[in-house]
Amino acid sequence: MTGHAAEAKDSIESIVANRRISEVLHFTTNLGLLGILGTSAILSRKRLPEEKYVEHIYTPNCSTRKDRAWLDYVNLSISRINDSMFDASERWHEVDNVWWAALSFEAGILSDPGVYFTTTNNIYPSVCRATGADGLNAMFADVVSGRYSQPMARFAGQSASWTTDRQAEVLYPGRLPLVKLQRVYVREEHHADDISGWFASFPSTPVVPVVCAPEVFT
Repeated sequence: MTGHAAEAKDSIESIVANRRISEVLHFTTNLGLLGILGTSAILSRKRLPEEKYVEHIYTPNCSTRKDRAWLDYVNLSISRINDSMFDASERWHEVDNVWWAALSFEAGILSDPGVYFTTTNNIYPSVCRATGADGLNAMFADVVSGRYSQPMARFAGQSASWTTDRQAEVLYPGRLPLVKLQRVYVREEHHADDISGWFASFPSTPVVPVVCAPEVFT
């Protein structure tokens, strides 16, 4: 039995431990973050218009979602944000007066019911989706098929906690509560001060550290 085959029989928890996965990330605008704090959850795009609190401040990261069958899932990534999606979102919002934050969740959410794992961006025809340990393992395969079916291979020295394709996604069903939120990242110190002040307005939302870490967004 090869090492990879043996790993495929592991649990999600053991894969997380072996790969030292410490966080699952979701980036959003400052307006999106305000809505998240107000509802104490990240809502799927399908559920956002139904939430009265966010109806006046809702600002999606992108204009349209091509994976319409998956609109009731929250898009996340492991260890690093999806830089291609982030760059596209920044371009789409470049005329808007917004700034960006990234929410960091404990890796334990990967074991929650109904979570799907994708090997590349969920909209690409070459994507492979699965649940459970097999799905999580597939995100770290030696080679995956990415955009335009281009082979994406792991490189020498790549962190074990990084997915093979940086566009690989975690799809969390419906509503992701902030119970396992561990910190919020921003690029500028004064934005950290702003967010720290917002927590006082939402007493039911857990208070977490707000960290200035520009490298998270690169």
